Amino acid sequence: MTNVLPDPHRDALQLQCDRFNAEYPVGTTCAVVRDNGEAVVSETLSVAQVLSGHSAVIWVHGISGCYLLDRVHPFPAEAA
Repeated sequence: MTNVLPDPHRDALQLQCDRFNAEYPVGTTCAVVRDNGEAVVSETLSVAQVLSGHSAVIWVHGISGCYLLDRVHPFPAEAA
């Protein structure tokens, strides 16, 4: 049996994901800032989630792999 201690960092990441998911459904139009600094318009393909306990991420259309949630900027509903 292992003792699982609270992880404040993971809890903060989960809260970030929960807030994003409550406001933005899958399919939300967003700008994604690529590694080279270029912003591209895409749509979310998944809910935001904590990846391996260390990063808040989301999958978006047209980009292989997930992106840090901090680099995904949803457009307001009326702008989509």
